[in-house]
Amino acid sequence: MVKIGIVGGTGYTGIELLRLLARHPQAKLAAITSRKESGMPVADMFPSLRRVVDLKFSTPDEADLKSCDVVFFATPHGVAMDMGPELVRAGVKIIDLAADFRLKDPAMFTKWYKMEHKALDLLEEAVYGLPEINRAALKKARVVGMPGCYPTTVQLGLKPLLDARVIDPTHLISDSKSGVSGAGRKAEMNLIYSELADNFMSYGVSGHRHHPEIAQELSRFAGTPVGLIFTPHLVPMIRGMQSTIYARITKEADFQQLFEKAYEGEPFIDVMPPGSVPDTRSVRGANTCRLAIHRPQGGDTLMILSVIDNLTKGAAGQAVQVMNLISGLPETMGLDGIGLVP
Repeated sequence: MVKIGIVGGTGYTGIELLRLLARHPQAKLAAITSRKESGMPVADMFPSLRRVVDLKFSTPDEADLKSCDVVFFATPHGVAMDMGPELVRAGVKIIDLAADFRLKDPAMFTKWYKMEHKALDLLEEAVYGLPEINRAALKKARVVGMPGCYPTTVQLGLKPLLDARVIDPTHLISDSKSGVSGAGRKAEMNLIYSELADNFMSYGVSGHRHHPEIAQELSRFAGTPVGLIFTPHLVPMIRGMQSTIYARITKEADFQQLFEKAYEGEPFIDVMPPGSVPDTRSVRGANTCRLAIHRPQGGDTLMILSVIDNLTKGAAGQAVQVMNLISGLPETMGLDGIGLVP
């Protein structure tokens, strides 16, 4: 059994981790922390976990995190790099769902997250937690920085094309849309029902924190700096995410076959038949990315549709996938959920 601790368990990512880990056959939930809710039974906050999770929230100081095998950080940016070094020295493997270990350049981290990086040694050794790309390295990792949800959709949608050198890496566009849970469990004016419902809006147009993360990884695939326009949007639904990605063709290929071959055998990537249009509902609650490839009017532009559940494959589900890898378990263990329809 893998003994699990979760730091920061009161947000949407935290409850999604609990939902998945509570039914994981090799996971033992040992601690879940919240300074504000210390002493409260988890099931009092999340009734869906009644008779499933018997833990109470505790402060990080009270929780015996050093006795865990794996600790997840479902926290704001900056917490994992503060607490992580001591845990790693104690032999604990850490999986951070915030941004502390995503950007390899600490100056870039400071620019976008407005704080100095406190754990440069861990940043240097951290493995980027996208299993379909870094599986071998993840199996040996002690520190994992999980991808953002938008970056997951864009990278999985473009990697086969960049690897094959069949598109122009200097002219990439991602028009991306997320349900409101992607903004976190917080009270903000633009997230309340009467502002969000029957509405549609872009945000981060002048620059979004996920842009440098996406560009960092796409440049690694392409072997050269990429040019990327990334525009996120908020849509009036709770969970789900789609990126509609555009790339200019530079070399002819059987693009459908290219994707099918690239992701052959991948348990959580579904390359759909030609002409398909995936929807977010088909992956709700599932650790699945669905991809469809189109060539509008037979022109010089490819359009890739990439769909995930932002809380599952975009966050907690992918983190459990990584936990399986770093713990020597079957990668699919505990992640066999099917999308909830309707």
